[in-house]
Amino acid sequence: MQPQKALTNQAQYRKLLNSMTSDRLYEIHHVDAFEWLASARMNSIEAVVTDPPYGLVEYSDKELTKLKNGRGGVWRLPPAFDGSKRMPLPRFTTLTEADQKSLRDFSFRLASLLKCVLVPGGHVFIATNPLISHLVYESFMKNSFEKRGEIIRTVYTLRGGDRPKNAHDEFSDVTVMPKSCWEPWGLFRKPCEGRVQDNLRTWKTGGLRRISSSEPFKDLIQSSPARRREREIAPHPSLKPQNFLRQITRAALPLGEGTILDPFMGSGSTIAAATACGLKSIGLELRAEYFKMAESAVPKLAELEV
Repeated sequence: MQPQKALTNQAQYRKLLNSMTSDRLYEIHHVDAFEWLASARMNSIEAVVTDPPYGLVEYSDKELTKLKNGRGGVWRLPPAFDGSKRMPLPRFTTLTEADQKSLRDFSFRLASLLKCVLVPGGHVFIATNPLISHLVYESFMKNSFEKRGEIIRTVYTLRGGDRPKNAHDEFSDVTVMPKSCWEPWGLFRKPCEGRVQDNLRTWKTGGLRRISSSEPFKDLIQSSPARRREREIAPHPSLKPQNFLRQITRAALPLGEGTILDPFMGSGSTIAAATACGLKSIGLELRAEYFKMAESAVPKLAELEV
């Protein structure tokens, strides 16, 4: 699938970027997201687009060290295929009861803080996984967010589809779990003040930006994994492609006005996508390694043509 029509004119983006300093379009902070959100002004952010680490075991210092070493730990290391080395994948199947409680607590705390910072009608796009999405979604709904559906990112990965471990030959016709071909992004909205049209006039939020006057934004987006050049610029274990992120960041601000927040920006790919679309954004990142990566990666990713 081609990128959405409004995103194809790279010359316009480059002209816009040349006419504005990067400081005016985005700012990034090396901070704890929860602390930043707790001190942020109420009704100061128009949209959130984020892919949180969820505080799970995969993103602990111990497991990230094992990931870098390329062996051991709970990260699934897919085999090389057609000469290409695949990105590691988190094994969300290993969650214990305690892990699930931690995820619920993390999501509830995040939702409660975002409810204060977002303006009425502001949307949250939040990346999840088919195995954990219900734990995340219930926390947002308990905080009075309206569930507005899911954005389905169709992507071919090496997750799932495996035969029983150490018994491949004995059970050659058995798959332990379905092969994953999609990634869900929860879509939530802080309730509007009055009608959507009233909210749009007052807060510039309440809906999603259309692809064009004749084509609405859709909840199904074809998306390949991040390209090699993107991974070279930002070698983050959960890097999302610019093609996909530019489509959802553009949709997040219905009138193209306001600020997009990514409280867990990682290597800054969401901030880069917003910048490429000429939108203002704020990125937060706790890990020094990823923050340093974002400082370098954001302008480079924003300049890529997709």
